[in-house]
Amino acid sequence: MFERLFGSQPINLLEKALTGSSLRHKVISNNIANINTPGYKRMEVSFEEELAAVEQRETRKSGIALTHPKHLAPPQKVPPSNQIRTIENTSLRTDGNNVDIDAEMAAMTKNNIFYNTVAQRINGYYTNIKTAIKGG
Repeated sequence: MFERLFGSQPINLLEKALTGSSLRHKVISNNIANINTPGYKRMEVSFEEELAAVEQRETRKSGIALTHPKHLAPPQKVPPSNQIRTIENTSLRTDGNNVDIDAEMAAMTKNNIFYNTVAQRINGYYTNIKTAIKGG
C-alpha cells in the first residue's frame, strides 16, 4: 500500500521532472556564469524524451490492454537520464563563446515556471492523500 501511494506513476514522473528541471537550472546558471569566458560553448539539458519513455513504460505496467497496435507507441529504448550536451556548432562572438544572455535568461524563466508547476502538482497530490486520510 505504501509503495502505491509514494511510488505511483504520477509521483515517479513528477520526481523525474523535478530532477531534470533542477539539473537544467544548474546548466543554465553555468552558461550564464561563463558568458565572458573565451571559447566557452553553452550546454543544455534534455530530459523530456526520458519522461515520455517513463510515462509509456508506466502505462504498460498499469495493465492497460493493447487492443490495436496503433493505440500505444511501440516500446522504445530509454535514453540516458538527463542528457547534457554541449552546443558546439555556433559562435556568437569572435572569441568562440556562444552564450546569448537573453536566450539563457528566457530559458531560466521558462525552467522556473516548469519547476514551480511540477512542485505544485506534487503538493496537490499529497494534499489529496492527506484529505483522503482525514476522511474529507
